[in-house]
Amino acid sequence: MTVFDQKLDLVTQRVALLFQLFGGVRGHGFDPCSVFVEFTCSLRFCVGFPMFNPFFLFSRSVKFVDCGRRDHVRLRSSDPEDFRIEGDGLLYAARSLRASSARRTTVVIHAQDVETRERWHTQVQLTSPAKDTPTAAQTVREIVFLGQRSNSGGALKRRRRDWVIPSINVPENSRGPFPSELVRIRSDHDKTRSLRYSVTGPGADQAPTGIFVINAISGELSVMKPLDREQIPSFHLRAHAVDLNGNQVENPIDISINVIDMNDNRPEFVHQIWNGTVPEGSKPGTLVMTVTAIDRDDPRTANGMLRYKILAQTPESPTSNMFTINNQTGGIITVAAGLDREKVPQYTLIIQATDMEGNAMYGLSNTATAIIRVTDVNDNPPEFTTDTFYGEVPENRVSIIVANLSVTDKDQPNTPAWNAVYKIIGGDPTGRFAVPTDPASNKGLVTVIKPIDYEISRSYVLTVVAENDAPLATTMHLPRQSTATVSIKVIDVNESPYFEPNPKLMRLEEGMPAESMLTVFTAQDPDRFMQQTIRYSKLSDPAGWLRVDPANGQISTIAMLDRESPYVQNNLYNATFLASDSGIPPASGTGTLQILLMDINDNAPHVFPHEAEVCERPEPNAINITAVDRDIHPNAGPFAFELGSRPLDVRRNWTLTRLTGEYAQLSLKIGYLESGIYEVPIIITDSGNLPMSNTSYLRVKVCQCDHNGDCVDMERIVAAGLGTGAIIAILLCIIILLILVLLFVVWMKRRDKERQAKQLLIDPEDDVRDNILKYDEEGGGEEDQDYDLSQLQQPDTVEPDTIKPVGIRRLDERPIHPEPQYPVRSVAPHPGDIGDFINEGLKAADNDPTAPPYDSLLVFDYEGSGSTAGSLSSLNSSSSGGDQDYDYLNEWGPRFRKLADMYGGSDD
Repeated sequence: MTVFDQKLDLVTQRVALLFQLFGGVRGHGFDPCSVFVEFTCSLRFCVGFPMFNPFFLFSRSVKFVDCGRRDHVRLRSSDPEDFRIEGDGLLYAARSLRASSARRTTVVIHAQDVETRERWHTQVQLTSPAKDTPTAAQTVREIVFLGQRSNSGGALKRRRRDWVIPSINVPENSRGPFPSELVRIRSDHDKTRSLRYSVTGPGADQAPTGIFVINAISGELSVMKPLDREQIPSFHLRAHAVDLNGNQVENPIDISINVIDMNDNRPEFVHQIWNGTVPEGSKPGTLVMTVTAIDRDDPRTANGMLRYKILAQTPESPTSNMFTINNQTGGIITVAAGLDREKVPQYTLIIQATDMEGNAMYGLSNTATAIIRVTDVNDNPPEFTTDTFYGEVPENRVSIIVANLSVTDKDQPNTPAWNAVYKIIGGDPTGRFAVPTDPASNKGLVTVIKPIDYEISRSYVLTVVAENDAPLATTMHLPRQSTATVSIKVIDVNESPYFEPNPKLMRLEEGMPAESMLTVFTAQDPDRFMQQTIRYSKLSDPAGWLRVDPANGQISTIAMLDRESPYVQNNLYNATFLASDSGIPPASGTGTLQILLMDINDNAPHVFPHEAEVCERPEPNAINITAVDRDIHPNAGPFAFELGSRPLDVRRNWTLTRLTGEYAQLSLKIGYLESGIYEVPIIITDSGNLPMSNTSYLRVKVCQCDHNGDCVDMERIVAAGLGTGAIIAILLCIIILLILVLLFVVWMKRRDKERQAKQLLIDPEDDVRDNILKYDEEGGGEEDQDYDLSQLQQPDTVEPDTIKPVGIRRLDERPIHPEPQYPVRSVAPHPGDIGDFINEGLKAADNDPTAPPYDSLLVFDYEGSGSTAGSLSSLNSSSSGGDQDYDYLNEWGPRFRKLADMYGGSDD
């Protein structure tokens, strides 16, 4: 048996099973046909049981076995107006059909191999239902479990080969009635025992549960609710048969239930508004954009096969069909020429998507909006608003706008196709003008970029062309260039005179005397068409050597020219002069006269350095000197060096050796020279024509040196320029500073002692002297105030701890000054001693200019023992008045007059 025969046998068995499973199933409108047709070749068709329904495809399809040549086989129907067959074998009703009087309809299906050109055909017979034909509800397909068979001996068993159970097709969105039986499951063992049937899987005992239910006794499998293919396109269940004890009596059978798609979903566009662009002037066939719609129905069936269509175009200019759409891909394409942004900047299209391959009668539709913006291309060149523009410009002015050039452009503003670029193509050979573009107004600004001279050209006529940033579109007819003429008038202005050449260089020898004429430095007036005069003046003459004639510019000297002047730099002397014309307003210009002064030998050389120092001992005692000459070569070096002949000891003590033409060496000629300052005369002669000599004095400090050959410190100070007077002044300052410090220390110590004594001696409550500070007392005696006159006793009677330390004063006492010298009082007490003491103190106070006023309290210190005054306690005694003679108090002055009246008078 060949491989093909094996396949044919397998197909035959499966077709037989199909007859067994689906026999008796009815469709809507026609009876199911069950035929098996064999072609003359190995190509075989298995015609299923189509459940015909007008406007929808059959629920059963024509199946065929093509021996692996399906991709090369093309199918067609003999009646394409009523029935259409697809490449996958699905047979469709092309239109609504009515049952005719004939109860049977035959459709021939043709097949052809496109490579070998072989042809086959078969017939599909469709019969209308008879009145006595059982309905689909009365007949249910039956699935039989494949049982196990045993031989006569019962020793050997074999399992029959499993059959492939075809899928059960259930249309979605069925209206019932529910439950609706699908198939009946039966086992051969139910004849001998009671069995129970069950199904498992999604839709039965797994989520979503409750969709499929099986009768446990009869084995009828039913669907309980409408199905939705867009949610679950297929179910895979497993049927089981067990006895009453739960023992499995059959192997489980796999059942596949396919949900047949119905056209229950409209197409949905991905976007409701689509935006696209197309350049204006595009050729027909230009792709603009692609729109896309999605249908949830099965895309393998007509329910999900979409077709696109343009319903409307707004505006309908220049034609109503400017665009078309690919009905399968949704690509929008231009089909007509004439897209012009300046006329129609935007199109709006209403796009429709329809399923059922665009069948307007059966298909479902939806719409969206496509907005197509026509983008600008440079198809309109700029055009000048006028042929001639005018402007004027003063001469010598730059960076000013002369004229504004305006253009019009129909292209979209502020784009490269609209932005104008201006170029001067004639009338400006020297490049004195430029035409930049104003970005805001798109105007051309004629601008002067180089000075214009009225005396050279009084007017200009420019030719300007306008273009765009973007080149013109190549598809359009290129017009002539847009050009314009710009007429510019030059205005004459008063220009400044100018010196020629500037600066002017002249060579002169220095030493030229005053009132010498040097040169004529004149300026030219560029205004040849104006009658003007020029006056000259001096603007800068640092050394004040020159004078200029204001009328003719003749320059002369007023002082001798000196190359060695500090105003001469690098042998050049610069003077600046001003030339002013008589225009209105007047204009002026400056010129510089540079005088190159050539050197003459007018400066004698002198020694350098001027001071030096050497040790008393000659080795190593050499001083290198050179000569300084303000002149330059050849009036300077080489120099000749020579010691002066005066004083006589110069050549005896020193020797001068010429090293080169610029340097010489001075050294001690004797073995020892006493410390001091010596002035050594040195004669230096330069090499100028008529050489000049000069005697310079080298100040040499001869000093004592240490072991390193350096002068000691004091000598260094002297050598550094500090003379004896400076040293004495420094010493005096140091001494004065020390004295001031010493006085400050003494004052501080004395102040500390006074503060300590005051704290020990003075008590504000016991110090009776505070009570004496009483002023403006006109009378009263001892009875008016309670004085403790015991304080006036002699110091010998006072306790030691109340003695006031010497030199301690109260803060209210007068300042410290040299105390007056009082006479030493006798040791023996005498009543007159107190008077002498007071009298002497009074005279000292009267003669002391620093003493306080007369009414101030005078405190007298005790000067020692031996006072003759004795105790003053008698002043408090009533009997003491008669024992003493107080008339002498009248002689002590007005201050003691009251005391004389009290004690020196009569008893009254």
